[in-house]
Amino acid sequence: MMHRLIKSFTVAVFSVFLMLFSGHLFAQGEGQNENHGSTAAQEGHKEEKGGGFNARELIFGHVLNAHEFHFLDLKGKNGETHPVTIPLPVILYSPQRGLTSFMSSRFEHGHAAYKGYRLVAGVVKPVKEDGVTIDETVKVYDVSLTRNVVQMLLALLVFVWVMLKIANRYKKGEGVKTAPNGAQGFMEPIITFIRDEVAKPNLGYKYERYLPYLLTLFFFILINNIFGLIPGSANVTGNIAFTLLLGLISFVVIIFSSNKHYWGHILNPPGVPLGVKFILVPVEILSFFIKPFALIIRLFANMVAGHIIIICLISLIFIFANLNPYAGWGTSLVSIAFTIFIYFIEILVAFIQAFVFTLLTAVFVGQAFEGEHHDSHDHEDSVIV
Repeated sequence: MMHRLIKSFTVAVFSVFLMLFSGHLFAQGEGQNENHGSTAAQEGHKEEKGGGFNARELIFGHVLNAHEFHFLDLKGKNGETHPVTIPLPVILYSPQRGLTSFMSSRFEHGHAAYKGYRLVAGVVKPVKEDGVTIDETVKVYDVSLTRNVVQMLLALLVFVWVMLKIANRYKKGEGVKTAPNGAQGFMEPIITFIRDEVAKPNLGYKYERYLPYLLTLFFFILINNIFGLIPGSANVTGNIAFTLLLGLISFVVIIFSSNKHYWGHILNPPGVPLGVKFILVPVEILSFFIKPFALIIRLFANMVAGHIIIICLISLIFIFANLNPYAGWGTSLVSIAFTIFIYFIEILVAFIQAFVFTLLTAVFVGQAFEGEHHDSHDHEDSVIV
């Protein structure tokens, strides 16, 4: 049973990833992710006359998407800055210029143009022959492998590798008659918890149909939350494109799980006076569309907020150091202590948000076939018991 279950939701992971990947490419093509970490910081330094520490650019450079993984900046002997980065593939399509691909290092962190394109505040723009003037007559679709997409792919590979390894152990009979250990021992209680405390109470006798999807949601969000806490990594779950696609997928699942009882309660609430229906029905319809937004905004806001708080606490050290070196040293003790505290809180939030997204999805799907629950009450009770 456990072996088949893990195999099923591993397949579901691939489906969810493909939809999320397509959504990220669409968002990039439409210019949704318009900021680049190191380049944005350089633009901010140009605008800021003092050339001092720019906390705003540091914060947005971390939480937004980019064409490279930016870890730190090293100071040279002459005071010049040398960013330490991992460049990523830039893939561009223009109806006028055709398909173009190269590594983001060709942009030299926004200082140079390449093949008629240039990074301007993190957005790839077509430029004229001088390499500076933006060519407004050229339309560009950016379908690059940005750091959010690459990190999501890495998280997927790690996740699938772990799950297939665990599934093979169950297939060989390991951990069935004896207590499981290692990754198997870590995952089994979580899978059992999602099954017994989330799927069964909210989905009843249909829980087995939706359990692979619920497990996919939980673990895929969790592993991306955890990866986002690694210094220098991308905050994938703090990207609105990621949470938007997850919310839309859950919304589609809710729609296809609904029945006539569900729509009857929304469009024609039973036992309600006619005059009240004119008020209640629009509210019910509005609440139907609010459900996916509750999933989208909750995950996005919580994961972004935690990262911003951590960066703000660290930024206080450099802000006070610019005012007075002694103030910077004094602030560092308090800032580092609070940063460590918030960091551990973020680890807890990573699990909580994955659980809440999964739980609310199960609740909304369960409401969609609520009438069937009443019709099959006896069968549902026998399964849960």
